[in-house]
Amino acid sequence: MHLLFIVKEIDNEPQGILLISSMLKQAGHQVSLVVATEEDPVEAAQRLKPDVVAYTVYTGPHTWYLELNQRIRAQLPGVFSVFGGPHPTFFPELIEREGVDGICIGEGEYATLDLMNSLQRNGDGITLPNPVIPNWWFKIDGEIVRNPLRPLLTGEELDALPFSDRELLYDAHSQSRRTKIKPIITGRGCPYDCAFCFNKAYSDLYGGQGRRFRRRSPGNVLRELQEVTAQHDVRFILFMDDTFILQDKWLQEFMTRYKKEIDLPFWCQVRANLVTEEKIALFREAGCVSVSFGIEAGNDRLRNAVLNRNMSREEILGAAELLRRYGIAFSTNNMLGLPTGNLENDFETLELNAQCRPAYANVFLFQPYPKTALGEWAYEHGWMMGTFDDLSGSVSNDTVINFGSEAEKQQIENLQKLFALGVELPWLVPVIRRLIRLPSNRLFWLVYKVWKGWAIKNRLFPFRMTPQEYLESALYYMRIKSQ
Repeated sequence: MHLLFIVKEIDNEPQGILLISSMLKQAGHQVSLVVATEEDPVEAAQRLKPDVVAYTVYTGPHTWYLELNQRIRAQLPGVFSVFGGPHPTFFPELIEREGVDGICIGEGEYATLDLMNSLQRNGDGITLPNPVIPNWWFKIDGEIVRNPLRPLLTGEELDALPFSDRELLYDAHSQSRRTKIKPIITGRGCPYDCAFCFNKAYSDLYGGQGRRFRRRSPGNVLRELQEVTAQHDVRFILFMDDTFILQDKWLQEFMTRYKKEIDLPFWCQVRANLVTEEKIALFREAGCVSVSFGIEAGNDRLRNAVLNRNMSREEILGAAELLRRYGIAFSTNNMLGLPTGNLENDFETLELNAQCRPAYANVFLFQPYPKTALGEWAYEHGWMMGTFDDLSGSVSNDTVINFGSEAEKQQIENLQKLFALGVELPWLVPVIRRLIRLPSNRLFWLVYKVWKGWAIKNRLFPFRMTPQEYLESALYYMRIKSQ
């Protein structure tokens, strides 16, 4: 069987797709990938003539994928169309949409392998003789078959997975091959219940079928790193785990071996209230040059009562001071335009960031994603304009939160573009307060993008490169950190 993955754009290496590809190829299936920014997906599907076309879908861009699927099916009437990822996981009613044959809920590796092994060619189309496949909902002859979830993969089962099929991506998107910075994921899940994140809802979905946080063994991760660095010119590693700093024993073993066996500079995500001198010393010795952690909101009520971060200002400032003392650059993650908040609360966030003195202050406009605690609350209590189908998926274009004043909404959107500059140069804040009253304009965007690209390249991901490599990496990772 031949499966074609289609993605709208590449913001980072899509590890889920690449893992599934490795599994399918091991089982003898053919896998292709088309990136819509590189090749017209409809023309590519006509050329490749896959048995199955698959989409990994987030809320917001899901409408683009549904429309694209309709166009592909018009040219390939017998193709079997499946959707996976966050949106169908939390909105399985997507199966009711025209042209959708199946949706994968939750983890997709073994579910997709089982699907591909079950499909059979039948004349000009594909049939599914056995629709009883865990994690899948199917539409067969107008009837919907709803299968239960299989348990979450354990750490040992994650070790048993093949490594990501990076060549699938690199053949479809040459810029990803050229990039000297490579991402790695060591585990899955997060034990925290932040109100803006899907982790709590994801855990509830599985209803105790498996541990919420799971991690590959240090040896397994190191073997993948050795394979990647042997095959590609790698200068910098990104550990993309939600909270890399968990599990002291794992960190001790991994960091010690990483220094001996890989010895490349790296970045990871930490959590301010888990930062200790022992861990930061360990990170620094292993080659960590930069980290990221979430402040999210400077106002204590918004940060803890609304976002459920359970983190004090003292813990945040203490983590920042400790990282600076050990010479590890750090960026912060923040949100503006929170429900029940206002513009002055957002300036509180800027002020707390300025006290932390990060290498760069990432800031996003809050998006009320469905099935997250705060997203659902915002929708139910009238803080959200429109419906979840109206979300653009962008965290830097505009906010859908209703502040009752178009002027305040515009000022918050403008502040998002000038926020990081205000953190770097706090004396500019009075000027920024005046500037954000102006209509949105391209100059604000230019300031935002240029400062972000410079700070990421020179402070967070510093390594030697040619001018062309510099430009490509800066542009690539500006897009990643904008998501």
